[in-house]
Amino acid sequence: MESSLRPLGRIIFLSRWLQAPLYIGLIVAQVVYVYRFLVELWHLIGVAVLGHAAPASVPSTVTDLETIVMLTVLGLIDVVMIANLLIMVIVGGYETFVSRLNLQGHPDQPEWLSHVNAGVLKVKLAMALIGISSIHLLKTFINAGGLTDKVILWQVVIHVTFVFSAIALAWIDRLTHSTANKH
Repeated sequence: MESSLRPLGRIIFLSRWLQAPLYIGLIVAQVVYVYRFLVELWHLIGVAVLGHAAPASVPSTVTDLETIVMLTVLGLIDVVMIANLLIMVIVGGYETFVSRLNLQGHPDQPEWLSHVNAGVLKVKLAMALIGISSIHLLKTFINAGGLTDKVILWQVVIHVTFVFSAIALAWIDRLTHSTANKH
């Protein structure tokens, strides 16, 4: 019976490679975010240096140049943070679930990759989501005059939910590691 399970076990183990196209798709998404960053950067230069109209990403109710620049820069930061999130998922997920990258000794190896596992990856992703949510919330506060109280309240509630979720994930990961270390 054991010999009949070996091929099945091999097939199950090889099935992890079905995730490889998913990570390639995320790399394509990363390229899209680089493009969006460059477009927003061009708009920022156009507004700040060339006197162009505000980009479409800035609400039409905002007319102050300083606020337009600030909202555009926050948009750039948002794109960078999402790109960082993508890198964490691509590199960390591939390393954790598909195959080792064998980067030991490589000068560009991310420090966090040496101790990544599914729990650490979840906590890092949750922290990245909090950062992204913080940028969106800051943009909301800057443009509070153009939004209803209900919209602002729901964005705060969603942000606080992200914060509590990250705390819960970190706490569960810590409990899991302390229990594993005792055994």
